Amino acid sequence: MVRGLYTAYTGMSNEQKRLDIVANNLANAATTGYKKESVTNQSFDEVLTLKIRDESEAYNDRPIGNMNLGVKLGEVYTDYNQGSLRQTSNTYDLALEGRGFFALAVTDRAGNVSTKYTRDGSFTMTKDGAIVDKDGNHLLGESGEILIPADISDVIIDENGDIYGDGNYIDTVQVSDFDNYDYLIKSGDTMYEALEGAVEIPSGASVRQGYTEQSNVNVVKEMVDLITVTRTYEANQKVIQSIDKTLDLAANSVGKI
Repeated sequence: MVRGLYTAYTGMSNEQKRLDIVANNLANAATTGYKKESVTNQSFDEVLTLKIRDESEAYNDRPIGNMNLGVKLGEVYTDYNQGSLRQTSNTYDLALEGRGFFALAVTDRAGNVSTKYTRDGSFTMTKDGAIVDKDGNHLLGESGEILIPADISDVIIDENGDIYGDGNYIDTVQVSDFDNYDYLIKSGDTMYEALEGAVEIPSGASVRQGYTEQSNVNVVKEMVDLITVTRTYEANQKVIQSIDKTLDLAANSVGKI
């Protein structure tokens, strides 16, 4: 019975983790460039249960069946599938069609600058001509941080990422891709950082000016998963309550006889 308590506990712990993931997905359902997360789980291997030296079995060991030891939590992984594109008609709103990421120059509190990657193309231009995200991180081009000259009135960005100001070439938006996304870790809700060993490869993505990529979260599916998680969690709770009542009877009622 104590083993049953542990098995139910692992089930509750697993559903709690799933609940956290689903809640985070729902909270970011309207976040531009967000990629949904999921978590894996796996049942522990079943073990053979033996009846050891029981008097009713003439003190012989006898197999009585298999027993499951609960569920094991796995890793959290990201679904990088393309989200839908929404037209905004804003000059510096950019979206990627296909695999790849925009590269950003991110400065931390200590003043260190590192390159991070995002699918969130909600950019604006500062008074100095820099193209930045909502946190002020600079969008990178092939020549470094992109700067638009102050006297430019018409900016066009084509599908290759080439930037033209009043018909003159300025720079090309850097679009990066990686051979294996397992070498990317999340930094915030929509940014990613490349780990050591990440292999950068050319991206075949097209740049769409005046569009943003929406979250790839399916709200209806997440709500269904939320209901499933809740019911599974409650089922494990009932298992613990039942075992607790049985142990209470064994200790306080049967033990008095």
